[in-house]
Formats: sequence, C-alpha cells, structure tokens
Amino acid sequence: MENSTEIVSFVLIMYGNIGKFMYLYFILAMLCYILVIFANTILIVIIYVDRNLHEPMYLFLCNLFVNEIYGSTSLLPCLMVQILSETHDISVFYCFLQIFNIHTYVAIEFGTLTTMAYDRYICICKPLHYNVLITKRKSQIAMLVIWTFSFVEVGVLLSFTIHLKLCGAIIDKVHCDNHLVAELSCSPDRTVSYIHDLVFGLIFTVAAPLSFMSFTYVKILSVCLKASKETKMKAFDTCAPHFVSLISFVFACFYNLISQRYDMTFVPLELRVILSMYGLIIQPLLNPVIYGLKLSKIRHAFKRFVTLKTLQMCDVSCACIQGITVYLISKVLY
Repeated sequence: MENSTEIVSFVLIMYGNIGKFMYLYFILAMLCYILVIFANTILIVIIYVDRNLHEPMYLFLCNLFVNEIYGSTSLLPCLMVQILSETHDISVFYCFLQIFNIHTYVAIEFGTLTTMAYDRYICICKPLHYNVLITKRKSQIAMLVIWTFSFVEVGVLLSFTIHLKLCGAIIDKVHCDNHLVAELSCSPDRTVSYIHDLVFGLIFTVAAPLSFMSFTYVKILSVCLKASKETKMKAFDTCAPHFVSLISFVFACFYNLISQRYDMTFVPLELRVILSMYGLIIQPLLNPVIYGLKLSKIRHAFKRFVTLKTLQMCDVSCACIQGITVYLISKVLY
C-alpha cells in the first residue's frame, strides 16, 4: 500500500446516524451472528458424526456450511464494532482484509453451488455412473480446488487495487467493497483493476458458474419430463433446496453489482442497508434451514443425534443421582 500512504482509514457512511437505536442494532447483529454460528455448526457436527452422511452430496453441504460461517464472520464482528462507533472508520489494512474475505466467500459459495449442481445432474441424469464420477476422494479434491482457486483469484484481484493511489476515503456502504475502493482512485491505471474485476469477478466467479448450473438444470428438467411421477418428486426434493439457495444468493450478488454502478438513492436507506448485507447474513441463516428441513437424511440424523445426546445426559444424570444416593445412605448407616 505504498501508494496509499495519504489514506490511513476509510469512512463507512451508510450507517448514517443510528443514534439511540445503536444498542438495539448491536443486539440484533449479535443474535444473527450467534444463530449463524449455531445453525451451521450443528449441521457440520451432524454430518461429521453420522457415517450415513459421509457421501459426496453431504460433504459439499458441509463445505457450504463452513463457508457460511466464514462469510458472516467477515462482516458481523466488524458490523457490531461499527454500530457502537461514532466515526464508522475502518483502517486501510482491515478494509482490504474484509474485501478479501467477502470476495473469497462469494467465489467459494458459487463454486460449491456449482459442484452441488453437477452432483445432482450426475445423480439424476446418469445414475449408473454416479459412483464412478462422484467419489468421496474426487469431492475432497473439488473442495480443495474451490478454496485454492478462490483465494488465488481474489488475491490477484486485490493486488491491482492495493497499489492504486487513493484520493478519497468515503465508502457508501456498511462494509468495504473492492469496486468502491477503486472508485476512490485518482490513478490513471485503475482501468486495469476494473477490467480484472470484470473478467475475474463477474465472468469467472458469477457468469461461468451460472451458465454451467443453468445447463445442468435444463438437462435435469428434460430427464424429469420423461420420468415417472415418483422420479419427478424425488428429483424435486433433492434439487429444490439447492435451487432456492442459488436464487437467493444470485439475487444478493446482482443487487450489489447494480448498487455499485447505479444510483440507488431512490430506495430507502434502511432497505439498502439490509439488501447490501443480504448475502452475508440472510444467506448463512437460510441455507441451514432449507437444507436441514428439506433433506430427510439430515432431519433423521438430527433426531438420532438429539436422542443420543439426551440418552447420554440421562445416563450421566442417573449415575450422579445413584452415586449421591449411595453416599448419603452410607453416611446415614455408618
């Protein structure tokens, strides 16, 4: 950041003047963060503990839940600090760190949803080849590639933005954003950053995965139209959660892309704030709900997990009560 020595911090102006509501907003943000951590962690634990869920589809889901925690952590702790702050400033280092985290979260989310769409495509359209094409080993390699590619891609993207000479420090958002930081540049070479942002950020991260997922859903739909009613219902049950999650995340991403490039002041400030955080708060809360409730294997595994823990607690309680009873009787008798 040698060319940005004049700027030591950015100011996030979308917080506005929250005044007396700051503690209410802080509590709401904290509750959202606790819910995200709890909901996603419990499903990760269930998938890890239950051997019946050690299948590629559920490994992809586990990867998705880990990414939800990662994405919400890139925003919510900072959000809670900013809510209680009077200046709403953020250091240059932490701003770029937040950009890196948020962009990698988006890339990993799209990558995971793409692999899940491919998994459903093979399962429904080529069921006889599923155990050959989709194995646990290949699933693990796919997840490793998704995380590695996302980190490298965003790292290269930020390498252009970091070296821009900045002539401003005002960001009209509740969190840092690469495009808005590049807008603050007074360097003639920021075009390179825009081109890279367009090619890698839009085409590789969003357009390519969406095109592939559209292709898989067209194939799945063509197979389902020729299948029996039972097969159609089974395909719907397995694809519906993924489709809902995908639509929700695409909506969040496209709103942010549009809001960065066009004037959105006609939208009320409160709604703009909520929509700008949709992908980092609502999405991590939505995915555990739709996958946890819709997929029967996860529901049954959750019931077994709760039952087992309840029985273990009862055993421990009974053992403690028995021990205390024996101790008291011995004291009375002797």
